[in-house]
Amino acid sequence: MLMSNAVYATTPSNAIHAVDSLHAPPSLPQTVVMVGLESSGKSALFRQLTGHDVGDESNFRGSTIQCRVSQLHQPDKKQNTFLVDTPGIRLQSDSATTQMALKRLQSADVVLLVVRGTHFASEFPALLAAVGGQLLGKSVTLVVTFADRADPALSRAVKKISAQLGWPAQIVNARDISNVQRAGVLASIALASVVQKPIEPNLPALKKINVPIVQPKPTVFEIQPLGVVAAVIAIVLMFALPVMLAYWFSQWAQPLIDDWAITPLVNTLSASVANAPLLQDVLVGRFGVITLGWYSFLWAFPVVVLLGISVALSEETGLKDHITSTLDMPLRRIGLSGRDLIPVLTGFGCNVVGVMQSRACSACTRKSCVSLIGFGSACSYQIGASLSLFGSAEAPHLFVPYLGLLFIVGALHTRFWHGALPQSIAQPLPDRAFLQWPSFRALIWRLMAVTKQFLFQAMPIFLLICVVAALVQSLGWLDWISSTIGSALIIFNLPDNVAIGVIFSAVRKDGLLLLNQDDGVLLRSLSAGSVFVLVWLSSTLTACMVTLYTVMRELGAKFAALLALRQLATALVSTLIISWVVRLF
Repeated sequence: MLMSNAVYATTPSNAIHAVDSLHAPPSLPQTVVMVGLESSGKSALFRQLTGHDVGDESNFRGSTIQCRVSQLHQPDKKQNTFLVDTPGIRLQSDSATTQMALKRLQSADVVLLVVRGTHFASEFPALLAAVGGQLLGKSVTLVVTFADRADPALSRAVKKISAQLGWPAQIVNARDISNVQRAGVLASIALASVVQKPIEPNLPALKKINVPIVQPKPTVFEIQPLGVVAAVIAIVLMFALPVMLAYWFSQWAQPLIDDWAITPLVNTLSASVANAPLLQDVLVGRFGVITLGWYSFLWAFPVVVLLGISVALSEETGLKDHITSTLDMPLRRIGLSGRDLIPVLTGFGCNVVGVMQSRACSACTRKSCVSLIGFGSACSYQIGASLSLFGSAEAPHLFVPYLGLLFIVGALHTRFWHGALPQSIAQPLPDRAFLQWPSFRALIWRLMAVTKQFLFQAMPIFLLICVVAALVQSLGWLDWISSTIGSALIIFNLPDNVAIGVIFSAVRKDGLLLLNQDDGVLLRSLSAGSVFVLVWLSSTLTACMVTLYTVMRELGAKFAALLALRQLATALVSTLIISWVVRLF
């Protein structure tokens, strides 16, 4: 194991000496911008230096989708110094994140270059070639990560580079940085050296870096074609297992909590507001925030939490990185590359976050990626709502074919509208990540972040939908909406009284839960095939309004409108086919 407790720096006489990293560094600059290739460990270092629980210690590609800023943690310093974590740079890439990282360098007081120690000989020259032209006049320092996995020759090589370039440098294990190493990085920042002349790519120091590259051990994912099968199985387990666990929990908990809490509360409130019919409808009516809002929490929250844990584990362990590399070639057939799988998988937690992470996609695949997210990435709220409806209809087995069909039709939808991805325009994937034990602290943070988002963003919006639906019913508009819009549902062999669920699902995917009205009586009145068609139509007809708004901000109103129209066409055609098949059986 290689650890470094000293900062390598140069003196005017060009002699090398070690600066005691435990001494308090001189006054620090105002803005320190970290820059490095993707998967270099910047986000882990950011967390360790700021004390900010961003939970991004993982080594998966595309983890940082925007510049993240936090105050540098210095308890004994009065000066405010801000550390900026930029997205990982991709060589020869036209992605928005790479352009964002390069642009952010312009405002830096100090540029902190971050390079993996395991690939130092190849990545350090590549990083300088990518950003060297923007370092002139900037104060620069170097931090080398993955100290626990690098070759022992790394220390000598970093010391030599520090001497020849005149930059202070520090070698650390960014995932588990010691107090000594942290103090060393702060000292390195404070001693950052100003680049006085352009960096020549032919510097002898860059040509003679004799540090062997340390590659992760091969896994089953690298054995083809077995690797593709293993990757698909891993994805299925990543989503199917937490969903089924959530279903079993909700099925067990619902009757208990209904008997102990919900039913007594509904009876009490019904009696209390008997003289206020409008308030009664809003609270305990067919679409009441108590009677219906409870179902949203019970069926969606466990899915959100367990899916969040599952995805976090795949990211923290490096498993997701291996999956994306393995599925690179198959994904090209539908217009994506392996790196585009990360935003798609992220979309299963939240479509909005998935669309934002698509900034890391190449310009030639980003629209295809967003298209697949909008149609095929069932967000955790959509999954929870769909699972609830199938459960209320006493047909939970329908969820498996529903999710499988979502994958298949989503892939066909993307291929049809965007075409395959030629090999000639593909961006190269970086080396695979190391498999590692997850950070318990990061997993806890992710769980807290998911819980906070659900409780303070998702649930309030759904409760608002309940209030609006209750008002629509109370004002007598529900029958008009059902007869007007519901008449079009005849072609799918669906009754008109399900129209309100279809409408509100376009606003939010968990608007589907309005179909749980009257404790699921409506759903149980339908055949299993009709319930499947109803859930399919409601969940695929369009991306939710929040997702479309995000697409509009990211890629423009024209593309957002085109995406919505294409998805509408695919949803209507696929629903017609499914309803026809259902009638046959």
